[in-house]
Amino acid sequence: MFRPHSDSLLLAAQLGREPRLPGATVLDLCTGSGLLAIEAARRGAREVTAIDVSRRAVLATRLNARLNGVSVRALRGDLFTPVAGRRFDLIISNPPYLPSEGAELPDRGAARAWEGGPDGRAFIDRICRQAQAHVTPGGVLLLLQSSLSADLATARELGSRGFEVTVAARHHGRLGARGRARARTLRDRGLLNGEDAEEIVILRARRAAR
Repeated sequence: MFRPHSDSLLLAAQLGREPRLPGATVLDLCTGSGLLAIEAARRGAREVTAIDVSRRAVLATRLNARLNGVSVRALRGDLFTPVAGRRFDLIISNPPYLPSEGAELPDRGAARAWEGGPDGRAFIDRICRQAQAHVTPGGVLLLLQSSLSADLATARELGSRGFEVTVAARHHGRLGARGRARARTLRDRGLLNGEDAEEIVILRARRAAR
């Protein structure tokens, strides 16, 4: 777990514009400090569940929810595993998406919050494959990622699984410190071209009502 960055704040702002939110059942995947789950509860969600693989993140989410006077059910586990068989009106996620320098994902420590595998898609691809089974008909997935981890591929994958996909928000900016530190690796893999910059993209994927 680490402190929320500007990408989480961007997703929180988009969450506030989401028409499906009031009265909805909400799932926050890779919750971190619980910022998005708490924001969903504050803005009128009927029920909020937050999941993270980090024990510290789960404890922080529970504490932060209590401090903010809202109800959030925080669970420890791997993506959808703790909510097997359940569906939600709205799923939000800011998963680890930074392309990793090595092939192996960390199994402990703060780096789990940002390391996304060699192409940055280790978690994104799994969310794309599993989301349909956990979204109610007419429900929405809000997924944040970087252009470094191929947002167009995400849109195509979700589209192939029956979602109507639009770009809800896009922010162009300089690479963060971790991205700049591995810029040479990103260029060698063809993930970064030209300036040390990226786009943070929020995809809104709506499942058909029937």
